[in-house]
Amino acid sequence: MLDKFVVSMAGLRVLSGSIELIAAVLMLRFMQVEKALLINSGLALVGPLILLATTTVGLVGMADKLSFGKLFWILLGVSCIFFGILKK
Repeated sequence: MLDKFVVSMAGLRVLSGSIELIAAVLMLRFMQVEKALLINSGLALVGPLILLATTTVGLVGMADKLSFGKLFWILLGVSCIFFGILKK
C-alpha cells in the first residue's frame, strides 16, 4: 500500500527533475550563454520552492508523530537552509 505523502513527495521530486531536464534541453537548443543564464536563474527559483513544498508535505505526513519541540527544530533548520541560500 502506497503512502499518499510519500507518493506526493516523490511526485514533486520527479516534477523538479523533469523541470531540470527541460531546462538543460532548452539551454542546448538556444546555445547562447545569455539565455542559458536566464534559464538557470529560473531554476534558482524553482529549486527552493520544490524543497519547501516537499518538506511541507513530509511534515504534514509526520505531524501526528512529532512533538511541537521537534517540529520547531525542523522548521528552524529549513529556515536556516533558506537563509543561507537567499542571503546575499
